[in-house]
Amino acid sequence: MSIQFADRMKDYEAGIFQVLNDKKAEAEKLGKKIYNLSVGTPDFPPAQHVISAVVEAAKKPENYKYALIDIPELVEAVQERYKNRYGVSLEKDEIMSVYGSQEGISHICLSLCNPGDVVLVPNPGYPIFGIGPSLANAEVVTYDLTEENHYLPDLEGMDEDLLARAKCMIVSYPLNPVCKTAPDEFYERLIPWALKHNIIIVHDNAYSDIIYDGREGKSILRIPDAKKIAVEFYSLSKSYNYTGARVSFLTGNKDIVTNFKRLRSQIDYGTYLPVQYGAVAALNGSDQMVKDQCAEYQRRRDALCAGLRNIGWNMEDSEGTMFAWARIPDGYDDDVAFVMELVEKTGVLCTPGSSFGSLGSGHVRFALTVPVEVIKEAIDMIAQSGMIK
Repeated sequence: MSIQFADRMKDYEAGIFQVLNDKKAEAEKLGKKIYNLSVGTPDFPPAQHVISAVVEAAKKPENYKYALIDIPELVEAVQERYKNRYGVSLEKDEIMSVYGSQEGISHICLSLCNPGDVVLVPNPGYPIFGIGPSLANAEVVTYDLTEENHYLPDLEGMDEDLLARAKCMIVSYPLNPVCKTAPDEFYERLIPWALKHNIIIVHDNAYSDIIYDGREGKSILRIPDAKKIAVEFYSLSKSYNYTGARVSFLTGNKDIVTNFKRLRSQIDYGTYLPVQYGAVAALNGSDQMVKDQCAEYQRRRDALCAGLRNIGWNMEDSEGTMFAWARIPDGYDDDVAFVMELVEKTGVLCTPGSSFGSLGSGHVRFALTVPVEVIKEAIDMIAQSGMIK
């Protein structure tokens, strides 16, 4: 018997992180110490009060039933978080939970797009931004993010015929992988532009709590008229180290939220109730832990970026996210080959920029997920390797 798989599977090769993990395992077999700066999984634990809330809820048999809906306490906690953190008032029908932003982004275009509708996604950008629309049989069209334009989309330079066909646009700042933020003026131009062209804006706001040098992470929903055309994903994964629990929220335009709820009601029966109670504890807890954690990420950012500059690898400071982005050093022209050579010679594992789109070629991304002393040790290994001329 010959099994024929869906044609779309041809577009989904083995993920780069699986390839890197295989390379890591290969190096470890040879006895090499690995400095894993590739995957963005927080190395900090959740706050104890969050863990306690999950444990206590898990002791109650009634919490093992289908949840079906977000518990009222969770919706209210999101409302309070947005009001206190962003100065944004949300109605209850402007909020819904998803199993992490990755799941939400992978499915939202199923509720928005017909086959052939155009979805605009950033290049470079996080892979799910393009994979999600492709699952909906939308036409994925990338918009360029260049250093010359401060990694912002050139809204006025986009083709008018393309914009007439575009259904939605995915935007994210601070942006993984390029680690850049967007000024208020960009959002103040984006919303009127989107309304003019009738293009839904899907904003991934996963890193607004990890932002550096006094910058302030904000919500797109604070912009006048944003709720008319925009929705935003807000995640607990990075801010609260709640990654495995998979809790994120879609907020904003109530019609888009309601429509997406209807789609997801066909897919799942709600988030496990103890996980919801843990999310309530996180959102209602003190913000000091979030601020302290951001400060530690900034210390790591300083150690990595300044440390690499000191050994001759010129790179800019990350403005936000738990990552840093750099051009590959002089003398190299293939980012994948460079990453493989780097881990072989130094044990330092990072991610090739080309895995984030064609304009990521010639770059690498580092994750700030190890302590400062380990980062310094990794830089010493790079310096000793002779790879930086």
